[in-house]
Amino acid sequence: MQRFREQQEPFFLAVGFVKPHLPFNAPKKYWDRYPEGSVEGVVSQPFPEKAPQQAWHSWGELRHYRDVPDGEAPVPEALARQLVRGYRAAASYSDAQVGRVLDELDRLGLAQNTIVVLWGDHGWSLGEHGLWAKHSPFELANRIPLIVRAPGISTGKAQSLVESVDIFPTLVELAGLPAPNHLQGSSFTATLKNPAVNHKNAVFTRWQNSDSIRTDRYHYTEWRDKSGNVVARMLYDHNSDAGEVNNLAEDPGHALTVAELSELLAEHLAGLKAA
Repeated sequence: MQRFREQQEPFFLAVGFVKPHLPFNAPKKYWDRYPEGSVEGVVSQPFPEKAPQQAWHSWGELRHYRDVPDGEAPVPEALARQLVRGYRAAASYSDAQVGRVLDELDRLGLAQNTIVVLWGDHGWSLGEHGLWAKHSPFELANRIPLIVRAPGISTGKAQSLVESVDIFPTLVELAGLPAPNHLQGSSFTATLKNPAVNHKNAVFTRWQNSDSIRTDRYHYTEWRDKSGNVVARMLYDHNSDAGEVNNLAEDPGHALTVAELSELLAEHLAGLKAA
């Protein structure tokens, strides 16, 4: 970054941090932040009774490591606690590396006119729903961190829904650049300037052959066969079930909500095909 300051020209850096991806290794001082016994409660939760089997996977990414049982056997609780410690240590290690980048921007006098965006590419399950790793249609695997620091933007926390595809258009607007015609997302700059501004009423994710829609209250997922027929579905009400353990999709009292969300999801998928 020293060169950028000397040249006084616009610059772009994409800085990727591997952790907390597997394996959960980090310098000892970060493990020491989470000593033995610091992980409380039961880590490995059961798969929700009402969730369709299509939502299950055997987390093969973790199965390759020593001491992790083969097949579909659960992780022993002692190992599960160690894995949670390792995830936290690896996350803290990455956090420290982000701090080094920000400190260097400060040192070079670039912080005041540099846009910084910190985001992740996916979430991670640590025993919730009986699952591990990054694959699943549940909220845990699809919700990501997103922090933006930019000139003229005050500190705040927005509750509005945002998608990863919206980051590029936001950077374009913040940088004062012309927006390319091929942009698919939409800028959330207005929400950055005023966290009370709602950006989107719904966002969408896909995992394997399932498609999901997330609103401010509901998370709804469908699985379809090759003929387009719905063969399984999940509906979670985040007002009362943030952990997503009570699937309401087949509850007659939520039939109207299911129908409305299914229609919105179908409209989104039709729009993707037409694009």
